[in-house]
Amino acid sequence: MTSSNQPNTMLYTFISTIIFLMHFIFIVSLPGHLKSPWALSKRRQALSPEQWRLLFTLEGRFHDGGVRFLKKVRSEGVAPSIRAEVWPFLLGVYELNSSEDDRCKLRIKKRGEYDKLRRRCQQIIEFNNNLKVNEVGVANKSGKDENNNNNVTGSADTEEDSGRESPRNEVNPSAEYSDDPTSALLKKDLSSRTATDVNTSTTDLNSDSSVEESRPFTSTENNKEKGSEVTSNENISTTEAQIKLTKKEDFITWQQIIRVDAIRANREWISYSPALAAVSDERARGFAEAVGLKDYSNLEPCMIFHAARLVALLEAYCLYDPEVGYCQGMSDLLSPIITVMTEDDEAFWCFVGFMKKARYNFKLDEVGIRRQLSKVSMIIKCKDSQLFKHLEMLQAEDCFFVYRMVVVLFRRELTFEQTICLWEVMWADQAAIRAGIRNSVWSRIRHLALPTEDLLLYAIAASILQRRKLIIERYCSMDEIMRECNSMAGHLDVWKLLDDAHNLVFSLHDKVETP
Repeated sequence: MTSSNQPNTMLYTFISTIIFLMHFIFIVSLPGHLKSPWALSKRRQALSPEQWRLLFTLEGRFHDGGVRFLKKVRSEGVAPSIRAEVWPFLLGVYELNSSEDDRCKLRIKKRGEYDKLRRRCQQIIEFNNNLKVNEVGVANKSGKDENNNNNVTGSADTEEDSGRESPRNEVNPSAEYSDDPTSALLKKDLSSRTATDVNTSTTDLNSDSSVEESRPFTSTENNKEKGSEVTSNENISTTEAQIKLTKKEDFITWQQIIRVDAIRANREWISYSPALAAVSDERARGFAEAVGLKDYSNLEPCMIFHAARLVALLEAYCLYDPEVGYCQGMSDLLSPIITVMTEDDEAFWCFVGFMKKARYNFKLDEVGIRRQLSKVSMIIKCKDSQLFKHLEMLQAEDCFFVYRMVVVLFRRELTFEQTICLWEVMWADQAAIRAGIRNSVWSRIRHLALPTEDLLLYAIAASILQRRKLIIERYCSMDEIMRECNSMAGHLDVWKLLDDAHNLVFSLHDKVETP
C-alpha cells in the first residue's frame, strides 16, 4: 500500500511544482506587473546580534567581504541593539574589508580629528565674543570723549548707530525656522547665501593637516588660498582681527541658526532611546554650557542634552564642509544618528558619511535637487504614462511637490523607526556600490534588483504611484498634490514602500539609470 502511494505522491508534488512555476512565469511576464523577490517572499527578521557576530572572522573581517551582510540589511534591516556597531560600515566610516585592529586605530585617529574641529569652533566663538567686547569698549570710550567735547549726536544718529551694531549676528528665529517647513521655505534657505560668502568662509578655516586631509569637499583653489593665509591667533593686529572676523561671519550665522533649530527639535526620538532620555539635569546643563547653548529654560533635561549634541556636531560639520555649512533640514538628518550613536565623535563621522551624498541637497546651485526631481519624474513617466500626462496637464511634471521628501530624505513623512529602516536599506545599496560588489554578486541572481545610488528616488516615486488613482481623479493643481504628499506623514508602510521601490528598480533600472 505504501509503495503504491509513493509514485502518486511524487507525481502530485511534481505537478504542483510545475503549476507554481507556470503561474510565476505568467505573473512576471505581464506588462506592468514585473515583480522583484521582495514582493514574493515573506519578510524575515532583521539582522540579529547573533547573526552579526557570525559574519566575522577571528581577526574581525567579514568572511565574504560583506556580501551576506549587505544582502541581509537591504532586504530585512538591522536589529536596534546593534545599529551603533553596524552603521559605521553602512556609512563608509569603516571599510568592509577592514580588520578589528584597523578599525581601532581609525577610531582613535577620527576622535582626535573631531576634537580638533570642536576646538576650532570654540576659538572662533571666543574670538568673536572678545572682539565684540572690544568694539563696545571703543564705542563707549568714543562716546564719552565726544560728550566731553560737547559734540553730542542727535537722537536719530544714536538710534542709527544702535541699529547698526553687529547686524551680522542677528537672527530672526521665526524667519529662519518652521516646525514643518514647506518646500518654498527650504528653497529660500538654500538661496540665502552667495558664492562670495562661501568662498570667504572657506579661506579662513585653518586647521591641522590631519583634519585637512580628511576633508574631501574643499576645492583645490580654496586649499591654496588657505595655505597662504595661515596665521597665529597671537599678536594679531586690530585690522587683521577684523578681517579674520569678517571671514568667520558665515560660521557665526550658521551657529545661530543651528541653535534655533536645535532648541526646537522634536521629541519623537525619546521613546526610542530610553538611556539618552534618562540623562541627568546636571549632565544636560553642563553639556549645554560647554557648547554655549542658552535659552532652553522650558526644556526637560533629555531635550537640552539632545539640543546640545546637535549644536556640537553641526557646528563641527560647518567647519568640515564650509562650502555647504548649515541649512535648515540638516538637523533632521542628524537627529536619528545621534540617537543611535551615543559617542559624539562616532556620530559625527557617520553624519559625514551620510552627507557625502546628502550634501548636494543643500548646495546653493540646487543642481543636485534638480537632478533628483528630474529622475523621480522620469520614473513616474516610464512606469505610468497616464499619471504622468495628468501631471503634465497640471504643469506638475517637474515633481516639485516632492521637494521636501528629497531634501530631508523622507524624514518628515515617516516615523522615527520607519526613517531608520528606509535609510539602512538605502545605505546598504550605497555601501555595495562603494565596495564594487554591485555587479559581481547581484547580477548573477536572476530577477534580483541591483543596488542603486538612488533607491530614495524610487521610494518617492513609489509613494506617488501608490496614490495615482486619487491624484488622477480628484486633484486639479500641484498645490493639492503637495498637500497630499505632506499628509502622508504617519500613514506609510515603510516595507511596502521599499518593496514597491525595489520593484521599480527591477523593472525600470535599464530605462532610467545613466550608464
